[in-house]
Amino acid sequence: MKLVKPKKFLGQHFLKDLKVAQDIADTIDSTPEIPVLEVGPGMGVLTQFLIKKNRPIKVVEVDYESIAYLREAYPALENDIIEDDFLKMDLRRLFDGKPFVLTGNYPYNISSQIFFKMLDNKEIIPCCTGMIQKEVAERIVARPGSKTYGILSVLIQAWYKAEYLFTVSEHVFNPPPKVKSAVIRMTRNDTKELGCDEKLFKRIVKATFNQRRKTLRNSIKPIFSGKDCDLLQDELFNKRPEQLSIEDFISLTNRVEKALRALNAPDNKS
Repeated sequence: MKLVKPKKFLGQHFLKDLKVAQDIADTIDSTPEIPVLEVGPGMGVLTQFLIKKNRPIKVVEVDYESIAYLREAYPALENDIIEDDFLKMDLRRLFDGKPFVLTGNYPYNISSQIFFKMLDNKEIIPCCTGMIQKEVAERIVARPGSKTYGILSVLIQAWYKAEYLFTVSEHVFNPPPKVKSAVIRMTRNDTKELGCDEKLFKRIVKATFNQRRKTLRNSIKPIFSGKDCDLLQDELFNKRPEQLSIEDFISLTNRVEKALRALNAPDNKS
């Protein structure tokens, strides 16, 4: 059986430590019984342990060589090996619209995009586990006031409980990445709705953290399209984004939305 050569342009780093693979597979046990989708199985080092969970499992892989290897190594998975780009897939078609656990040894170059897609499908992904770059994992679980607190921290923690489970050495991969890795688990919290305009919430979070050295006043001002707004004179806008909790961002979103409505009211239009 021909082994698959890791491809740099796909961000492939194949895990070779079976104990680590087993430990990653076990992270899905916190959400039992429902199906599992593994992203980027490569040569199946994690897949072999997921199969033993006796749950419906599908794997999605974009690398044609890995697909060929998986079909030969795991014939029982033949109908559940999906050759596709996870980021472009309609996830609601995978298990007839039913919830599933998302897991994998995620390609480092697209891990953030994977989690944004998870957020877009949060109604059917009650749990997401897996291995990513340590730095990204630290950002996801970061709390307000820390240097690593940012866009991923706020957007994910608004909907999920995020846990940093354990660190993984770079020496257990082929080829070894230049950074350490970490295994995380994100489990849906009880939030059904944020209590604000979600699109505006995302826009404000991204706008403020993309200019995190600026005060909120300067990063949010463009949202008002150059119009004068009394709201920006509030002391709150002297703060920087890392000083705000998720609840603060929700409150801020509602205040900005109210101010935008006032500015765009017929009486205020020239």
